Parts: sequence; structure tokens; C-alpha cells
Amino acid sequence: MNKNFTKIASVLLLGATLTYCNQPEQEQEQVQETPVEQDSHAGHDMQPSEGATTIGEQAEADTLKGSLKAEAHGMIGDAHLTIAYHSPAVRGRQIWGGLVAYNQVWVTGAHSATSIMTDKDITIGGKNLPAGKYALFTIPGEEEWTIIINKNWEQHLADDYAETDDVLRFTVKPEIAPTKQERLRYTIISDGSDKGSIQITWDMLRVTLPVAKQ
Repeated sequence: MNKNFTKIASVLLLGATLTYCNQPEQEQEQVQETPVEQDSHAGHDMQPSEGATTIGEQAEADTLKGSLKAEAHGMIGDAHLTIAYHSPAVRGRQIWGGLVAYNQVWVTGAHSATSIMTDKDITIGGKNLPAGKYALFTIPGEEEWTIIINKNWEQHLADDYAETDDVLRFTVKPEIAPTKQERLRYTIISDGSDKGSIQITWDMLRVTLPVAKQ
């Protein structure tokens, strides 16, 4: 009887010891789960949302009708920028001073207002822009463009545009594009540090907006 009792007691003691030894390791695994999940979400989705496309370099006309829903994504430092717009095509028309009037507020796209979103504070045109979502309007001129960032990003064309909702304004000079661009194209370009630019290219004209991470 004593021998059986001793064997049973030994088995119970061994099981308790193993459970005790394994407990800190299990707790450590649970603690490590949180950083792993955070790391898995650390990247940015640089793909267009459903129904949108990325406009590439395009010198020749296409057969697609209407203005295409498009997005441009890019990083300036660790700031993720998204520009959502509708891209019209040249289709043999006079764009500047014709389809797009000079010295008038332009949606800088088609249909709904072009929007710009940043998940970090940035500067654009040397002026501070807090993280958030905004409308991007322009006033094209023959020698100079006015760039407008407006807080009312959800509107049709510039129908409800109000200067009182402007967050900032600055001016840039347009330049001749190196090649013709059939469809309006936005690109976000990083110089590899905390600086870069947003480029708007259409027909034979390009406008560059300087951007920097705060």
C-alpha cells in the first residue's frame, strides 16, 4: 500500500511540476501576440479602392468613354497620401483656355471634387496641412496656377465651393510636360527622404506641388 501511494504521489508531483514550468512560457507567448498583430498592420495599402484605377503615362488616345475614376497613392516620408479623382481625356480638344477655363476655380478633374488625404501632418507648398481629408481645387492661369486645399471635400465639381472653407492657398508655375498625357494624371513622388511632390499632368502641361513631412 505504501509503495502504491508513493508512486501515485510521485506522478501527481511530476505533473504539477511540469505545469508550473510551462506556465511562464505560455504567458510569454500571449504577451508576444500583440506586437506581432501590430506589425502585420504597419504597412500601407497602396492599391486603388474598388472601382478605381491608376492612370499611367498615356500619349495616345483610348477608346474608353467618360472620365475614369482613379486614385494615386504614395509615401512622403512615413506619410501616406491618397488622391482620388476622375480622369478626363483630351480627345483632340483644346484643354487649356478651352475645356478648362483660365482664372476660374477648377475641380482639377471631373464629376465630384478631387480629394487629397494624408494620414500624417505634412506641408504642401510650404504651408502646414494637418492629417485629414480635403478637396484639391486649382485656378489655372496662363503664367501661374493657384492651388487650393479646401475642407469641403465631398461636393459635386466646384458647385458648392466657398473660399471661406479654404485651408490654404499657394501659387506655382506650370511647365511644359516632356510628353503628351492623354488622360489627367496625378502622381505622388518621393525623393527618398521627408520631401517629395504631387504632380498634375494633362495634355502638354505639368504642375508640381512641393510636399514635405512635418
